[in-house]
Formats: sequence, structure tokens, C-alpha cells
Amino acid sequence: MTKRVTVKTIQKIKDSGEKFSVLTAYDYSTAKYIDEAGVDIILIGDSLAMVALGYETTHYVGVEEMEIFTGAVARGAKRAMVVTDMPFMSYNVSVEDALKNTSRMIKAGASAVKIEGANEHILKVITRCVQSGIPVMGHLGFTPQLLNTIGGYNIQGKSFDTTLEILDSAKKLEAAGVFSIVLELMPEESAKFIADNLNVPVISCGAGKYCSGQVLVSDDVFGKYSEFKPKFARKYGDMKTLIFNCAKQFDEDVKNGKFPSDDEIFSLSEEELKQLRLHEGSIKC
Repeated sequence: MTKRVTVKTIQKIKDSGEKFSVLTAYDYSTAKYIDEAGVDIILIGDSLAMVALGYETTHYVGVEEMEIFTGAVARGAKRAMVVTDMPFMSYNVSVEDALKNTSRMIKAGASAVKIEGANEHILKVITRCVQSGIPVMGHLGFTPQLLNTIGGYNIQGKSFDTTLEILDSAKKLEAAGVFSIVLELMPEESAKFIADNLNVPVISCGAGKYCSGQVLVSDDVFGKYSEFKPKFARKYGDMKTLIFNCAKQFDEDVKNGKFPSDDEIFSLSEEELKQLRLHEGSIKC
């Protein structure tokens, strides 16, 4: 039986000085292949609002949608730890609402949830989640759900003072019980400074190579999503061209009569065909 990656596994990797990988997935088959490839954590990112549902920002996806996608991914992942992004405003109203919404993701199949920020309310939410048996991954630096407040996709931690502020928030998250923290859009040196001063693993999302883990959106890695490509997202494939070419060839084959071929159809036996022909024209529509 395949041994599941857990919060303890991630901590052991960090403590040993090794690295772990994180990729997003939003459906069963993608999660299955990512899992079989050896990726350690599969994140159902709220990025699905953009890459899977076509919205302009992550704000539009809700709890119900995340729950459905979580179930699909969880059924495909046998080894990787499954983490669900808690969507915009799903944990901001009250601790009670946050517990209700996070528990829905665990019941859907997630092993943990990811929550952005570190204000007083969020720290209370994280503490209660952990106390209730719901592991939490933190998220600092650029936090997409605060896009309108931040004023754009801006690099965070560019000065010593702001780096110290992020470190202070990270320590508060650590004290609240998070098992890891994502740092997004930060200078490599700032992220290293923060990671070196924490006990929990830090995951880089455009924050350089010195973190214990690296996370990317799978659609960027596969070359499937073409509307926007972050500087830090390495493209390992060209699924956009593959999908386009396959669809175009299918369209042409249908229209010129090449699909289906004789090998792709079902046929009646001679006796069945004889019976059918005997009744040709006898059935009125």
C-alpha cells in the first residue's frame, strides 16, 4: 500500500534539508498523473477560477465549487497530500463559518486547507482549525485574495522593514499551528531570511530557490494556460498546441469522412443485417 504524504512527512523533508514539490490540480485524471509522477503535495488552488473557469481573478470561485474540485482531485491522488485553497471570504466572516467551510473540504477528501494572511481573526481561525484536526498551510507575501487592496501583482518584502513584517506574521502563523507557509512574489534573499528563521517548511511561489518546497500552477507547467505567464513559472510542455492540433485534426477528419474508420465502428452480423434489411421501409416514423 502506498504511504500517504502527511504534515509529518513534509516536516521531515524540511528538517533533512531536502526539497518537496507542489503542483495544482483541478480534476481526477490530472491529479492521478501528478500523483504517479511523485509530486508530494497537490493543491486545489483557487487559481482554478482563472485557469479552469475563465474568470479574471480568483475572487469568483466559491466554497461549493472548491468542494467539487477537491473531491475529484482527492479521488485521483493516492500518495500526495491534498490541500485545498479556501476561497475568498470563506473564512473571513466568523470563526464558526470558517470551521464549517474548512471542514467541508476535509470531508470532500482534502488532508489540509490553505488560508491567506495573518491578521488577528485569521490567527484565531487557524488556531481553531488545528485544534479541530484540520491542518492549515499559511500564505504570506503577495496574497491574491487581497489583490484589490494591494493594488496589483506587486513583489512583496523588497525592503528590510517589510521583510521583518512578513517574518513577524510568519512567526504568528507558526505559533497558531500552521504546518507550512507559502511565500509568494518575494525577492529570493528576503524569502531565505524568513525561511531561515522559521521551524515550519516554507514553500516558494516565485520566492526563489532557498525554500523547502516549490509550488507552480500545473496549467503553467504543462503550457496549457496562455493568457498570462508569471516570470517564475517554468513551462515544461506545450499542451496548448497539442490540444489545438488534436482538435483541428478531429474536426477535419469528421468533415472529410475519415472519422470514424472501419476499425472504429460496430457492425451487425450477417444474420442481423439480413433481418434489418427485410424490414427496411416497413417502419413508419
